[in-house]
Amino acid sequence: MSPLLLSVLLALVSAVAYAAAAIVQERVAASAAGPRYAPLRSPAWWGSVLLNGVGATLHVAALAYGPLSLVQPLGALTIVFALPMAALFVGRKAGSRAWRGAVMATVGLAGLLSLTSGAEARSLADGDRWLLAGCTFGLVALLFAAAHLVGRSVLRSVVLAAAAGVAFGIASVFTKSVAEEWTPGAPLAQWPALLVLSALAVTGLLLSQASYRGAGLAAPLATVTVVNPV
Repeated sequence: MSPLLLSVLLALVSAVAYAAAAIVQERVAASAAGPRYAPLRSPAWWGSVLLNGVGATLHVAALAYGPLSLVQPLGALTIVFALPMAALFVGRKAGSRAWRGAVMATVGLAGLLSLTSGAEARSLADGDRWLLAGCTFGLVALLFAAAHLVGRSVLRSVVLAAAAGVAFGIASVFTKSVAEEWTPGAPLAQWPALLVLSALAVTGLLLSQASYRGAGLAAPLATVTVVNPV
């Protein structure tokens, strides 16, 4: 099997794991009256964390074998997988609008992949990394603040989901950078980048959990899966 095909398969299985995690997160958000961001006392939420961990591990493996410009857009299939999975496992039927949205997301994914060029990638320099990290955390903080100024719960959830998508997307950029530069002789040489991507991943997880409160599954998940690859 070629490395590119293996990367695609890993990315697809990763999208399935992320879809399952999103369904569980939405169920926890719909039933829990506890903390919005981290319902630590919910076993189901820890199950969603485990599923997210599986998805992230597969995503990292996919990034090790394939380019970021291919692997990241494939994550948009999460919303496509989530609809039938939600109908099958939790009895949440998707309406025609949701399916039209899923089809549009798939078409958009195809368009996104067609625009990716074959230009040679370059590694991020240290200065670029810190600039990117600072801009990312600043944007996430801005979206977080804006979400708390919004009155409507659905719009607030979408803004939180957008912040989560930004965090997840840039975490993948750092993951790809670390994967390319990691060497067995110096396994912790990339520790600053590892800290940044860990902080972004945890931030994205907590924001995505909060985004499902009062907004259902489709709108927050669609927002995360669109913002992430962009």
